[in-house]
Amino acid sequence: MKGTIIGLIILIIIGIGLFVPISSTNIASNNSNDNNNNLENPIAITYGETTFNNNNYKTVVDDYFKHNGRINLENANQTVITAYDVNKISRDISQRTYNENQILSCAMVDLSNNNDITVDVDQSTITTVTAQMYKSALSSSGITKGHVVVTSPTTATGESALAGVMKSYETATGTPIPEELKNAANKEIYTQSEILEDTNASKEDVEKLINQTKEEVAKKNTTDQQTIITIINNIASNNNINLTQNNVNNLADSIGQTQSVQDQAASYQNQISQYVNSPKAQSIFDQIMSYIQSFINGNSININNNVNTTKN
Repeated sequence: MKGTIIGLIILIIIGIGLFVPISSTNIASNNSNDNNNNLENPIAITYGETTFNNNNYKTVVDDYFKHNGRINLENANQTVITAYDVNKISRDISQRTYNENQILSCAMVDLSNNNDITVDVDQSTITTVTAQMYKSALSSSGITKGHVVVTSPTTATGESALAGVMKSYETATGTPIPEELKNAANKEIYTQSEILEDTNASKEDVEKLINQTKEEVAKKNTTDQQTIITIINNIASNNNINLTQNNVNNLADSIGQTQSVQDQAASYQNQISQYVNSPKAQSIFDQIMSYIQSFINGNSININNNVNTTKN
């Protein structure tokens, strides 16, 4: 009986080798709109092009993802985000542009379970944007599921990382995020960074300002600029945050834009939920182990039945 079970396990391993690819890694530039790379895999990594083109930088980032994401990188879809991709967003929001030596931030997204979103940020290298800021901006675009990890091989503000996070979601699900949602989320990140630069407010104060303002605007269900400005001024005053008029106007624009795309955000949120509840979102490892376990259990029953029959 023991020999039979061992033989079955060997056959299963051989069979898995025939049907499961050794690696599902697929590097593609963001200049391509291909979001259909290996849709069976719910794990995706986006490298900033500066990091990807530097072996030492990439090794540092890969080690961080292995340790903090607890994943096998060989089983992750991998894409690269370029300065061109980031500038398409930042140019219209913050008027900042970056070159190919400045795109350092990297992001990993794991959608292999249906848990609410968690965001882990490498605080030793990401100097400005916090986990809560990413989480808030992602929720503005309807993203409320998954495990997100953000890091950089050297210090970086983390502003451009949101574009990489969103690219990772698109890669993992095979579903493009509407441009209006991307713009709203990125504008929120850049506006928060601007407030941090212009005021003496702490990161926690800015997080509170954004969250309370978004909640109040959502309650009133308004996109009226003056109404939002009044809400911002009241909340900023209550929290002793001294905003410039430019800060107030930009934040009102950002939150008004977020509020105006809530229908699209709800639609994308539904698509994400459908994906993480689908068989595609089950990790390759879980599929293999489930298959092995069910096969062994089924054959163990058959073996036991044969033994019982012999005894009778």
